[in-house]
Amino acid sequence: MYKKKEGEYLSFFYIVVYNIKSKRGEKMELEKFEKNLGYFFSDKEKLKTALTHTSYANEKNVTSNEKLEFLGDAILEFVTSEYLYENYKVLKEGEMTKVRASVVCEESLYKIALQLNFSDFLYLGKSERLNHGNKRPTILADSVEAVIAAMYLDGGIEPVKTFILTYLKQAIKEASKHVGLKDYKTVLQEKLQKDGDVHIEYNIIHETGPDHNKHFIAQVKCNGKILAKGEGHSKKNAEMEAAKNAMQKK
Repeated sequence: MYKKKEGEYLSFFYIVVYNIKSKRGEKMELEKFEKNLGYFFSDKEKLKTALTHTSYANEKNVTSNEKLEFLGDAILEFVTSEYLYENYKVLKEGEMTKVRASVVCEESLYKIALQLNFSDFLYLGKSERLNHGNKRPTILADSVEAVIAAMYLDGGIEPVKTFILTYLKQAIKEASKHVGLKDYKTVLQEKLQKDGDVHIEYNIIHETGPDHNKHFIAQVKCNGKILAKGEGHSKKNAEMEAAKNAMQKK
């Protein structure tokens, strides 16, 4: 019968110890992420899958987060649709659709990922990691959708609603400000062009705040003359406010 030599036993021992330490380290990292989320999973594997990019899944032959992204996108639309239906009763169906589309988008989800440091916890393949895939907006936004789906499968709809609305309620409020009202940029342009062609331009002259919570100041000019300024949490809203303020001065 073959007997292992002392060195072989030591190698086996070190491999076992390394695996135990790796699992402990992974568990601690997932717990850190759960603290960021404000939700602790009963089934940690659901969370790990939600953070697993296809590049890592292909290398390790495990399940990626692609199917969870699909489900998470649908859950996001449902939660925001329900919130709009219950809290913005003056909006028409088409207006609610526009607000939802502007909120349930890559930019909004990317901001959530930045705020919660998703990039520190993603499972990426070697090549994707070397190419800074953990900083790519698309990968980060997709991972937010996947985590939302994993949270739903683990704990139901209530914690998901709390999570989504904590981070998107303000964005919904901002998006609803101008929907259904006049497009002030178009109205201003039509008014200024009554007497002939003019050159109208909008510029962002100042921005503050972290990536997930920017504040912009825009100004509108006509033939080089500053007409007005406006502020908002997106460039679009800041420009719209500038146009509105210019209209009110006329």
